[in-house]
Amino acid sequence: MTAGVEVVFERRGAGPTLVLLHGIGHHWGAWLPVLDRLAETHDVIAVDLPGFGRSPVPAAGLPADMPALVTGIVELFAALGLERPHVAGNSLGGAIALELAAAGAVASATALSPAGFCTARELRWALTVLTLHRNAARLPEPVLRHLFAAPALRALAMGMLLARPNRMALDVALADARALREARAFRAVARAGRGYAFAGAPTVPVTVAWGTRDRILPYRQAALARTRLPTARHLDLPGCGHVPMHDDPELVASVILGTTGAGPA
Repeated sequence: MTAGVEVVFERRGAGPTLVLLHGIGHHWGAWLPVLDRLAETHDVIAVDLPGFGRSPVPAAGLPADMPALVTGIVELFAALGLERPHVAGNSLGGAIALELAAAGAVASATALSPAGFCTARELRWALTVLTLHRNAARLPEPVLRHLFAAPALRALAMGMLLARPNRMALDVALADARALREARAFRAVARAGRGYAFAGAPTVPVTVAWGTRDRILPYRQAALARTRLPTARHLDLPGCGHVPMHDDPELVASVILGTTGAGPA
């Protein structure tokens, strides 16, 4: 936690700084499958966004819109003594990463299935599915443990988020359910994001990578991202769902490192 900025984070490794931003209802643990791989070449900071994970809701309240949220992340960079770090994000975090790139606040941005490229109907679908998952996460933990321990039931419970749910360890699945259940900022952020669409023009290296089996922000949205970001590098994540870090950690790590310049482009 930083002085003056109430944000919890995990920090590992050494080298150029890389900040990792999770999606709505998630927490920094979303990046565990790729964290150590990225930390081989980077000073990696995986953040619990305000009101998610163990980060409290700010005393002044949650940001009302994307510009305010981006301002808060820039203030976090300043509190940590970071000057234009690399950044990677998933879903909501991907949208934040792109906005930071458009603001010139980062050295590079990798966006994994980012928000901001869907229709109003598609966004309602995504938020409805995630809200249903959040309601299910309120089941007693012994019930959730039983649910996640059975491969068929785990696939049913997590198949909307992951293409390969059985690759996730039981304790990690439970931690994710706990984070979703306890996400104090979920409703406010969902409400604030209903009219959001990315419209920036980054001048730093940007990669947009989309899971071909994403069922939350479907892969077809990658076509609009290509149109709006013609100078970015656009990649498919074959066989990956909405949270690709669990489905194919090595591929996701290589995509991020290719953007930061620490791996093949």
